[in-house]
Amino acid sequence: MEDKTLQMYKELTETPGVPGHERQVREVMRKYIEPYADEVTTDNLGSLLARKGNKGPKIMVAGHLDEVGFMVTMITDKGFLKFQPLGGWWEQVMLAQRVAVQTRNGVIEGVIGSVPPHILSPEARKKPVDIKDMFIDIGASSKEQAEEYGVRPGDTVVPICPFTIMTNPKIMMAKAWDNRVGIAMAIQTLQELKGVDHPNTVYGVGTVQEEVGLRGAQTSVFAIDPDIAFAVDVGIAGDTPGVKEGDAMSKIGEGPQILLYDASMIGHPGLRKLVVETAEEHNIPFQYDVMARGGTDAGRMHLNGKGVPSIVIGIATRYIHSHAAILHRDDIDNAVKLITETIKKLDEDTVAKIKRGEY
Repeated sequence: MEDKTLQMYKELTETPGVPGHERQVREVMRKYIEPYADEVTTDNLGSLLARKGNKGPKIMVAGHLDEVGFMVTMITDKGFLKFQPLGGWWEQVMLAQRVAVQTRNGVIEGVIGSVPPHILSPEARKKPVDIKDMFIDIGASSKEQAEEYGVRPGDTVVPICPFTIMTNPKIMMAKAWDNRVGIAMAIQTLQELKGVDHPNTVYGVGTVQEEVGLRGAQTSVFAIDPDIAFAVDVGIAGDTPGVKEGDAMSKIGEGPQILLYDASMIGHPGLRKLVVETAEEHNIPFQYDVMARGGTDAGRMHLNGKGVPSIVIGIATRYIHSHAAILHRDDIDNAVKLITETIKKLDEDTVAKIKRGEY
């Protein structure tokens, strides 16, 4: 794969990293962001903090390292694995999907199974199967054999979906776009600022455990104590059949999302005004969006200390929290441009006005 950016997307999305087990993907992020940072550290939960510069206001650009996945909770006598979801899963997207169990002896592939519909009652066939009634089949014939394979409770499990460039080369399909695209954007923001004299200190951050409660956002924002924060994440794409326009407004390929509000935060109006002005000045397409349920790392970031003016910049993505998600490369490029051009304007005076509610 000649395109270095595409290679980065491939590595980020294919590397396993469920909540609380982000070490491998953190090292991928470190590899790609270190050349553009003056210092790379971690907090005590494992969030990565890459600092560029050491003057003026502190600007935090944070994506989350973790992806939705599972954890093995027990091995049955017949060698099947029972599991606990890590992050939000909809039962209807799980059955018959291939998964990769991360064991001490390496990766073991399996498939999520349940009682076959052929032997269920007509009433039972109409209902989604509960996650508690599912299992992972790794081809073991007994608990002892599964243990010989290296499986033990606490092992993590991720979906299998190779990074795929679709027939339209701007459209990319992968597992874990939520939120490896945010990690890519944090990396690319520092990359775009290489050699640029900006009036602030910029932190590219990969937080941990977002999918189970925005936990790494809380520790990393405390460690940095920023003046301004951007959360970079995925958003819901509303351009597939059956989605009502009022339920999800964004379309892939039509620009980054500026989130007005979600269940965890109301976007800061002064910072949003600056972002919108910057987009219009540079002819960067964008879309407004709202998310009545769910939240992002900004939900914790904006509550740090006396408060941090924060905003969410999202990438419209189809089929998040499933095995395969789809997004548009132009949206990533435009989001990175929007964030970097906004950062260039965040000098001490502008940040002070935003904090005072005067912008």
